[in-house]
Amino acid sequence: MSMSVEHWAERFGGPDGPERYRRYTLATVAFLAVTEAGLWVFWIATSEAGTLGLALVAAVGTVHVGVQGLLSRAALLHYLGAGPRPVWLVALYAAVTVAMAALGCALLAAGDIHGGNLAAYLVWLLMYYAGPPMLALPRRAGAALVAAVPAVALGAAAASGLSGEPLALAVGASLLMVPFMAAAIRVSGWSVRLIEELARARATQARLAVAEERLRFGRDLHDVLGRNLAVVALKSELAVELARRGREEAVAQMEEVQRIAQESQREIRAVVRGYRTADLHAELAGARSVLEAAGIDCRIENGPAARLPARTQVALGWVVREGTTNVLRHAQGASRCEVSVRATVAGSVALLMENDGADADPRPGAGSGLPGLRERLAEVDGTLATERRPDGFFRLTARIPWEAGE
Repeated sequence: MSMSVEHWAERFGGPDGPERYRRYTLATVAFLAVTEAGLWVFWIATSEAGTLGLALVAAVGTVHVGVQGLLSRAALLHYLGAGPRPVWLVALYAAVTVAMAALGCALLAAGDIHGGNLAAYLVWLLMYYAGPPMLALPRRAGAALVAAVPAVALGAAAASGLSGEPLALAVGASLLMVPFMAAAIRVSGWSVRLIEELARARATQARLAVAEERLRFGRDLHDVLGRNLAVVALKSELAVELARRGREEAVAQMEEVQRIAQESQREIRAVVRGYRTADLHAELAGARSVLEAAGIDCRIENGPAARLPARTQVALGWVVREGTTNVLRHAQGASRCEVSVRATVAGSVALLMENDGADADPRPGAGSGLPGLRERLAEVDGTLATERRPDGFFRLTARIPWEAGE
């Protein structure tokens, strides 16, 4: 049993599984028409009716089987949203079913068949009739039509002389098999639709995962290259000026540019692998070194930084990196920058970066850096706020609940 389940799960679990399952269900409803044809052949072979009666049953039964096959396929495709509602086929199918029931009742009234023959005739007819209308019509309309035709057929059979045990058998079997077949066909269609919806949801989830990974990669690439390229540009400019003056310090500046370029290569490789993180202490030390190299006085107050949870330190490390990049890029006239990490009375930790020279940039912090920071901070329930004061100072404030990083 387990091997059979695994086999079908493997067959229907692949990329073509939903389409394969749809074909399987269509083949199943077509097979029902074949089994109905087989039952009519068996009934004709075992019936006591005359040649004319059997010929009429064979003719009308053939039409009924053919219409059932067409309607079953059209109804399933409509239920799956792949075709129009086959209203005319439903009407034709109900009319052929009523005509075939009337033919059986006429054979009983004429004495060509006995009650047992008609009971089996009606049970088979009504059982196979019940399925297709439940897929082709809305649920309430389908249920009403499925109930109405058997009621008319059984009423006509009683009026034609069917009584006693054969009538009880026909009514009891119909009450059992008609709802069963109607529900079975409806569930078959529902299962196909459910599998196809799940397949579409899985495809959408895969596309969203790819888009999310692209956003993550773009954000990390911006964070890696933003500050490093700003430092490379700054130090390269300084080296050019020193070289023009014949100063030996130009060599040291270019060696620093080389070191930063090599470090950027390592970080880009780490971004591609998805394992890169930002260390708060390393970022604070790096910010001081870079800003002072640019002629900006940098003061750092790290307060409780050493006691912060690891996730909080990583998130604040990104804030320091992006804040430093913004100072180098946008605060052209900056002369000082202050960075402080503080514990607040509200049970959170706050990192503040404040610098002057913001007048040189009418849109401080514009770009993708700050939105990326907000996404990173949101992962630890943190927030990010910016403030540009009239006196030319720009403040970046990140707040994270203390327990969020634990």
